[in-house]
Order: sequence, then structure tokens, then C-alpha cells
Amino acid sequence: MSRSTLLAVTIDAVDPVAVATFWAAALGVAVGERSTDAHGTTYLAVPVDEGTGLLVQQVAAPTPGKARVHLDLRAQDGTQEAEIDRLTGLGARVVDPAPDHPWVVLADPEGTEFCVLGPSDGAGQVTP
Repeated sequence: MSRSTLLAVTIDAVDPVAVATFWAAALGVAVGERSTDAHGTTYLAVPVDEGTGLLVQQVAAPTPGKARVHLDLRAQDGTQEAEIDRLTGLGARVVDPAPDHPWVVLADPEGTEFCVLGPSDGAGQVTP
């Protein structure tokens, strides 16, 4: 049986440098290679794990409507609130505090939404 492996999560961006820099800082990694494909599209890699990561693709105009794919981030150290403060300090903004859910919806500098959850309690449960 064949299967696919995750190559990258691709984000459309008018300013791929700003978006790649934001995500690299948010994930604690460095911005990787910049490349251009045969069609002239510029990409910036944000390697996360061996063989996978984010790929920020330059587009002429922002993608309209809500993105169909988003990222969920889990606070590794401290609290969810501290992680949200860190991410907003990097240029994110809170879109929906979602008080009845364990996540808060933020958006990166170009409006791509993502969720932030608190750290795991070790049993797989999310803590605020």
C-alpha cells in the first residue's frame, strides 16, 4: 500500500521574507533556502523537522477568503498566555480568543490564521 509523506505546509504570501521570518522565529528555527521554480515562483523554506517544514510561496496578491489549511501550535514552555504574548511580539495578532475552547486563534503578519494551545499535561490533555 502506498502512502504520502508530508513535504511541507505551504503558505501563500505577498512578502515571503516577512512571513518566513515570523514562522522561523515562532518555531525557534532559522529561515532556510530561497529558491525559484521553473515558473518563476519564489519560495522560502522554514525547516521544522528532518524532511518537513513550511514553504512560504510568493504570490502577487493575498489569497482571498479563509485559508483551508492552518497550523496548530502547542506551547512548549510556560503557559498558553505567555506563548500568545511571545507570538504577538513577533508580529501575530489575536483574531478570536475562543473563550469556550482550549485554543486561541491568531493570525500571522499577512493574516494566515493559526491556533495556539497550552502545553500538554503529560497525559495528552491541554492545559491553559
